[in-house]
Amino acid sequence: MANQATPAATSFTRGRVNHGIAAAAFLTALLLAAAAHSRTAEAPDRDSPQTVFQELFVAVQTGRIFPDGKTFVDAVPNEPPGRILAQYRRQRPHSREALKSFVYAHFSMPPEITPAPAAADKESIVAHIDRLWNPLTRTTKTAPPYSSLLTLPYPYVVPGGRFREMYYWDSYFTMLGLVQSGRHDLAEDMVRNFAYLIDTFGHVPNGARTYYVSRSQPPFFFAMVALLAADDPAAAFAHYLPQLRREYAFWMRGAEGLDKGAARFHVVALADGSLLNRFWDDRDTPRDEAYGEDTELARDSGREPRQLYRDIRAAAESGWDFGSRWFADAHSRATLDTTEITPIDLNSLLFGLERAIGAGCTRANDAACAREFERRATQRRSAIDRYLWDAAAGAYLDYRWTHRERIPRISAATLYPLFVALASEPQAAAVARTTGQVLLKSGGIVTTPLDTGQQWDSPNGWAPLQWIAVDGLRRYHQTSLAATIACRWMGGVNHLYRESGKLVEKYDVVDIGRRGGGGEYPTQDGFGWTNGVMLKLVALYPAESNYKTAAECPADGGAAAGTPAAAQ
Repeated sequence: MANQATPAATSFTRGRVNHGIAAAAFLTALLLAAAAHSRTAEAPDRDSPQTVFQELFVAVQTGRIFPDGKTFVDAVPNEPPGRILAQYRRQRPHSREALKSFVYAHFSMPPEITPAPAAADKESIVAHIDRLWNPLTRTTKTAPPYSSLLTLPYPYVVPGGRFREMYYWDSYFTMLGLVQSGRHDLAEDMVRNFAYLIDTFGHVPNGARTYYVSRSQPPFFFAMVALLAADDPAAAFAHYLPQLRREYAFWMRGAEGLDKGAARFHVVALADGSLLNRFWDDRDTPRDEAYGEDTELARDSGREPRQLYRDIRAAAESGWDFGSRWFADAHSRATLDTTEITPIDLNSLLFGLERAIGAGCTRANDAACAREFERRATQRRSAIDRYLWDAAAGAYLDYRWTHRERIPRISAATLYPLFVALASEPQAAAVARTTGQVLLKSGGIVTTPLDTGQQWDSPNGWAPLQWIAVDGLRRYHQTSLAATIACRWMGGVNHLYRESGKLVEKYDVVDIGRRGGGGEYPTQDGFGWTNGVMLKLVALYPAESNYKTAAECPADGGAAAGTPAAAQ
């Protein structure tokens, strides 16, 4: 993999686009992008550890040689994989200890997880976060031979803990804090890394590892680009127009000629011919990083394994892995049916991407492209209103396209249409009421009201969803509720910070002051997106940020609700 940036990924702030250069015709761009994807995405995917190490990989992961399945796939082979596999086949270690000895003899383990630096005595949370950026920054222009790590041309921030590489949707929320800290250089480097990944693979992988290449994550690239030029996002969109269009082609691959009521890759054609999107992974095997867990679930579920694996991987692409949104029975992972669902968050983000491309094309003087993407955004909004909006619930819901019915479960994803300015004023007001009645808890908004033991359900709250809620509500002048959510969230984060000196991946927003639980691994310290969202909220609500607990927050949101984002 080349280490230098492509010309399209050069610095935005150090040399803005020549607005007189028109973009290529829409259809040609889609076809070229699809061809680029088919050429580049296959080879790295074939090199994932599961494919390379075959029965050795299966033995290690199903034998649970390591407590965390991510350990082995992040280990670096000490010699060519073919030679290691040949030695394994000759020796055939029969015991767990013998297998473990073989692995340690032939692989270098990833570095031990080092705790994020604890806060200094009486160090403010803002000062502490500012100090965390450097320890969380990595530079990997090269990688060891045979490593699963993807090289990247510029520095980047990792989430922390077991997450040693750059991740897609995490990074947008991390970048909110980088910009707030004045680290525009690092924010721009991360955007250029994502542009490089799109140029290389045709999409942004879930994370910067070979075993993540077969899927993406929620498409926040357009929102990252906008952060580079808050005063003139259209200029930034025009600069990164080739990558924005290429990513859009990835999500819309397979749309052409799709029959009504059918799906192909990420695209679903609904009964009236409208196109919406779903999460999808190009592979239908257990995840490399959780092979033991996935095969065990398939065995216990009694389902056809390949479809279950595809639904597991699609849920991983959603970022909500795992929670009741993707369970047919709302309770059990064995009923995962992610690929049968057109989700409101994904389709809202793709509306935002369509609008961003349209704005970029307008700035680049490509009127035909601008008209095309305005048409696509209008059609998507109409489809969302028809299929995903539920007036009786006062919420946007996910839609099970295979059953032609909305799924009657409210989640924090209902706020995404406000984040991308897709909702009407009455819809936004209804969502605000529903959020206050169903999702608002003592420590912010809960992910879903259901307590399933999964990490993307109650009682957990997550920093990115707090920001989506606050930013979206502010766009529609729902300032009191936005301030209440922000204040309660900051109070919970402050409480745990004062007790432990830590910022963590997720929080319990029902019994505040506690780390969130559930999931396939312990709650991680660090933590990129918590740091980023906290800094942004502190800047918006400086008075409320001083509250030591969420209990101090005014019940009505307080007077210091801030200026609506739409008016800024």
